Amino acid sequence: MLMNSRSAHGHTPSTLYIGLMSGTSLDGVDGVLVDFAYSPPRLLATASEPLAATLRQQLLALNSPGANELHTAAQAAYELAELSAQVCHTLLRQSGKQAHHIAAIGSHGQTVRHQPPGRATQHPYTLQINQPAVLAERTGIAVVADFRSRDVAAGGQGAPLVPAFHQALFGAQGLSRLVINIGGMANITALAANGQVWGMDSGPGNVLLDLWCHQHTGQWYDANGEWAASGHVHTGLLAHMLNDPYFAHTGVKSTGRDDFNLAWLERQLSGLAHDPVLRPQDVQATLVELTAHTLAQCAQVARTPLWGGVLPSQALVCGGGARNAHLMQRLQQALGPKVQVITTDSAGWPGEWMEAAAFAWLAQQCLLGLSGNVPSVTGAAGPRVLGAIYPA
Repeated sequence: MLMNSRSAHGHTPSTLYIGLMSGTSLDGVDGVLVDFAYSPPRLLATASEPLAATLRQQLLALNSPGANELHTAAQAAYELAELSAQVCHTLLRQSGKQAHHIAAIGSHGQTVRHQPPGRATQHPYTLQINQPAVLAERTGIAVVADFRSRDVAAGGQGAPLVPAFHQALFGAQGLSRLVINIGGMANITALAANGQVWGMDSGPGNVLLDLWCHQHTGQWYDANGEWAASGHVHTGLLAHMLNDPYFAHTGVKSTGRDDFNLAWLERQLSGLAHDPVLRPQDVQATLVELTAHTLAQCAQVARTPLWGGVLPSQALVCGGGARNAHLMQRLQQALGPKVQVITTDSAGWPGEWMEAAAFAWLAQQCLLGLSGNVPSVTGAAGPRVLGAIYPA
């Protein structure tokens, strides 16, 4: 019952999975077709479709209370599913595969609210806008969705989920590594030589950088970090931002646009509005420093229990932030000269497709009845099979 229409053809269960991701950067839907018959898995095709400006605005609006939210959410979910279907058809076309060759699609959806345990809400939850039934109908492929809810039901944060995939991809006996994902939010995975895994959301990755850049330059992102590189870090602003309680918490934690958004940034800037030396590019430079500093801060938290007080010699970076040369430079500075900061591309996996591939892997874990969370990362009561299945 867990398999899609391929079982009707009498085929061996497929090892081909599609993964879809629409992250907090809200730039588009990324998709990958992965073959898990190999170790490491083989990336057979990649595709991306940008979000239309109207859909982007709808999804942004859903991050905070507004009028007619249920209708807006339903319409946005439908459009996102149609866009996701386009990505899937492109992947099939590129790879020469047909729908019945694919075991399932792992569709994360778009997070619009994230209120995990520890927040001032009666019942914790995490909400991803999605329409997996529409996606299954449009593609003829089984869809696995709603990956985060079961972890939250088990007392976990529901995030980050990628550390489990990082462990599967980069974990090696006798080797310690950091894996850093810088998307809209940034998260860190610590892999110990003895197989232990630890991780957390460090805080904002690109989300504030993109918002500030668009507000002041009209560009959706700061290409290669050049605008930030033209500014200077404002130490007073950085210290003020680092006073946010989220950064002081060293236990299990996750975050999203609920916490870090334009309103948050404006509050940080409110006392500096008339500072004659604070230019927009200085704010951008300071936001880069915030991302780098908080990632390094999290690495230090893991240093003693996992690595005996010494940071590993290598940090693998993926996500959009890995293409920001200035951010990479500041991260190297923050982690120190003994840690080599490189992209996951150098370790054999294209960083821009990491999160989409993680949800392909999580879809496989679900269909195989295997756990997809790491309790030491999310704080869940134990390992859980994640996801809800929508048959083809």
